[in-house]
Amino acid sequence: MTRFVFQLFRSPTRTHTSRVAGLLGLAVLTIAGCEAAPPPADQGPELGEAAQVGAATATPYAEFDADGAPSAIGIALSENFFDELPREPSNLRYCWDRDEDGEVAQPDECIPTHDWVIPLPSAAAARADMPFKWALLNWNPLGHIPPGVYDSPHFDVHFYIEPVESIMGIEPGPCGPEFVNCDQFETGRKPLPANYMDPKYVNVDAVAPAMGNHLVDVSGPEFSGEPFTRAWIYGSYDGRVTFYEEMVSLAFLVAQPSECFPIDSPPAVAVAGYYPTSSCLRYVPETGDYTVSLEDFVLREASPPEAVPEQAAVTTAGE
Repeated sequence: MTRFVFQLFRSPTRTHTSRVAGLLGLAVLTIAGCEAAPPPADQGPELGEAAQVGAATATPYAEFDADGAPSAIGIALSENFFDELPREPSNLRYCWDRDEDGEVAQPDECIPTHDWVIPLPSAAAARADMPFKWALLNWNPLGHIPPGVYDSPHFDVHFYIEPVESIMGIEPGPCGPEFVNCDQFETGRKPLPANYMDPKYVNVDAVAPAMGNHLVDVSGPEFSGEPFTRAWIYGSYDGRVTFYEEMVSLAFLVAQPSECFPIDSPPAVAVAGYYPTSSCLRYVPETGDYTVSLEDFVLREASPPEAVPEQAAVTTAGE
C-alpha cells in the first residue's frame, strides 16, 4: 500500500459569533515569545488580525475555558468568502521550470495554490504552553496530487508549530512530487521518531514549498474510491512534527456542516503544551461565517524520542 500511495503522489499534476474585518498580506511574521494572559472566558473569542481575500476575510480566533486554558483555536471565513476566492490556478509564487524550456507554464509548472499567512491571536500564540503560533490557509482551485483522490477544489488549513520564517524558506525546485529544493526535499523527508506519529500516517515524500512534508492516513475513504470530503494530515520537517492540518473540500464546507472529528493523536509529543483532540467544521447561521477549528485541548508533557521505525525509513528511502 505504501509503494502504491507513493506512486500516486508522484503523478503529475465552539461557535464563533463575532463579525470582524481586517487586512493582512502574505509576509514573514515574527510571533512574540513572551507569555500573555488569556481573556476572561465570559468575554467570548479573542480575535486576531484577519487576512483579506477580496472583500472577504479569514479571521483567526482563540477561545478559553473558565480556568483560562485554551479550548479552541481556529479561523472564521466570512459569509462572502467563497464568492471572493481567486479563480486563477495559482498565485505563481511556487513555480519551477520543470521541462527546462526557459519558461514557466501555469498550471503545469506551478503548485496550484493560493495561500495566506494568518497569525493566531496573541492571547493564544504568546503562551508558553501553546505550541501552535500561526496558521497557513491554502485555497487549491484545482485540488492537488494524487489524481483521483485530492484533485477537487479544497482548502488546506495548517496550524503550525514551526516558526513562519523557517516554513516560508522551503523553496521550489526540481525534486520530489511537489517540486521542491533538493536539499530541502531530503531534509523534509526525514522520518519521525516512532512515538511522535500515529502509525496510520504514511510518509509519501510530499514535501511542498512553503509547507513541508505531509503524512497521510491512506486508510481514508477517498483512497477507496469515495468522493473526498475532508481529511486529517500531519506535517513534518527535519524529523519534527511541524503542523496539524484539516483538509476540507469546498463542496463539504458550502453544505454548511456542523461537526467535529476526533484527531488521531500520536503517542507522545516533542514539545510540551496544549494539543487538540478534535477538528471541527461549522457553519454559524447567526453570522453566516464558516469556522475551521482545533478543539478539546489536553495538556501534554514532552517525551524523549524513540527509534525511527523501520517502515518509515523504508517509505522515505528514495525514488
